[in-house]
Amino acid sequence: MESIFERSELLLGKGASDILSTKKVAVIGVGGVGGYVVEGLTRSGVGSFFLLDSDKVNPSNINRQIIALHSNVGKYKTHVLKERMLDINPSVIVETSEIFYLPESANVDFSNFDMVVDCIDTVSAKLDIAKKCYDLNVPLISSMGTGNKFNPLAFEITDINKTSVCPLAKVMRRELKKMGVPKLTVLYSKEEPKKAPPIIDENGVEKRAPTGSLPYVPSVAGLVIASYVVKELLK
Repeated sequence: MESIFERSELLLGKGASDILSTKKVAVIGVGGVGGYVVEGLTRSGVGSFFLLDSDKVNPSNINRQIIALHSNVGKYKTHVLKERMLDINPSVIVETSEIFYLPESANVDFSNFDMVVDCIDTVSAKLDIAKKCYDLNVPLISSMGTGNKFNPLAFEITDINKTSVCPLAKVMRRELKKMGVPKLTVLYSKEEPKKAPPIIDENGVEKRAPTGSLPYVPSVAGLVIASYVVKELLK
């Protein structure tokens, strides 16, 4: 029987899938970006995962999230993704947690992982993950903002101290310095985010529009992160 990873090994090298099968990756947040990170890593042969996300699939996810289908609305994203992963690679080991990550309540031992991928939006949680991984010397890549952006070709991976334009990276850079974290590998874009016009409700009250997102932007970001993780795991 053909190996499901034989085409990958033609590029990654013989035995690469055996190495990746021994690795364990944590993906915190499995929405637009994180879902595609997991997809890329599962299809690359990573053997073990920890997925954390408290959200359930809702209709507004369908335009961009790989696990979002009408048949999955109302189901936990982690559960849907785990089922998909096992269909890709029946040997994959998947542990899930359906909590909302907060520094004061999250009980995650990051020392268990070969790599951590942060794909959440909450700044305090992102900072907490960065601090813990830095203190434990666990490799981490953190996704900066992908919302309200058009250009999937503008993403790059660098140290947070070399970023510009991205508002989230600016806040993270400042706060990490205060926390004594001198470096953090991030995926970010120099593209200026487009601000959506406010929404006027039926009472004429102006409300802030939700963050816009396109099918091909977070997906590309997630797969770029996956490529970085595979490279790092095979070092």
